[in-house]
Amino acid sequence: MLMNKEQVMAFLPHRDPFLFIDSVKEVTLPEGVTGQRPFGPQQLIGGKAVCTYRVDNSVKVLEGHFPGNPILPGVVQVEMMAQAASFLAIYTFDYPNVKPKIDVVLLGVDSARFRKPIIPPMDLEIHAKLTKVRGPIWMYDCEIRCQGDLISQTSVMASIKID
Repeated sequence: MLMNKEQVMAFLPHRDPFLFIDSVKEVTLPEGVTGQRPFGPQQLIGGKAVCTYRVDNSVKVLEGHFPGNPILPGVVQVEMMAQAASFLAIYTFDYPNVKPKIDVVLLGVDSARFRKPIIPPMDLEIHAKLTKVRGPIWMYDCEIRCQGDLISQTSVMASIKID
């Protein structure tokens, strides 16, 4: 495991009940990228982040969606994928020695597909692959898997500014 919940909370500004990452399993550079950090965003295209999240009955949003038949809303799944995408940015600075302020804003979502319901208890893996960078705009292909099965997927576009 690359980051535990405490380290995730030190990196992301999100907090319960809107923090949907329990740990960062791995962040990998694209093939052929070597050397020491920091890397420029363009060098990270093709890089991947894999995060985890456990959906159980303690997830607050499930209290109202739906009572007696809890299903994790699609909008929460999209947010989960967007949060996971943020972790590739750790390679743009000398982490963990330097912890800069990272400002992430979700700008767009394309082709969201929800193939199976997410119900408690489920242990999820959230995958995000950086596909394009244009200035501060980063684009990712993301998916959520449970025990290897594809549950949902989307492409997200975010503004990522690092100070």
